[in-house]
Amino acid sequence: MAKNNSIVATYSSHTAAELAVKELQQSGFDMKKLSIVGRDYHTDEHVIGYYNTGDRMKVWGKTGAFWGGLWGFLFGSAFFWVPGLGPLLMGGPLVGWVIGALEGAIVVGGLSALGAGLYGLGIPKDSVLRYETALKTGKFVLIAHGSVDETTHAKEMLDHTNPDTLDHHQ
Repeated sequence: MAKNNSIVATYSSHTAAELAVKELQQSGFDMKKLSIVGRDYHTDEHVIGYYNTGDRMKVWGKTGAFWGGLWGFLFGSAFFWVPGLGPLLMGGPLVGWVIGALEGAIVVGGLSALGAGLYGLGIPKDSVLRYETALKTGKFVLIAHGSVDETTHAKEMLDHTNPDTLDHHQ
């Protein structure tokens, strides 16, 4: 299997993450190579939920509009309760990697199912632990996958969005 190249950016708010996604989309980045992970734990007094009816997906909660907008152009979506991380919503190819880790019982020393999925994408274990910590603190993790040229282009675009962190994993 060829090793994947990834750009991983973290953002403190769903607004900043959404602007980054739009920046990539407008620059022509292939949206099927983009993944995002975050928590929607701000409950208010509203129902929180997620459902999929065929090709229509809906999310409720404080950031429901944010997630609902992403499902329109990301490939794959999921809701997982990950021990130690809590409720996570994710979209993009990372969903398949996490499901593969769960179904194949792939355990990578001390990593969660999400961590195993990130590790499977070629992200080093120490970086995986940093991204899991970012998620625990309510940040959003955006991952652009692809060739060196594609990820270099994504890094240039994301650099303009002022992420909290921006790493290129080759």
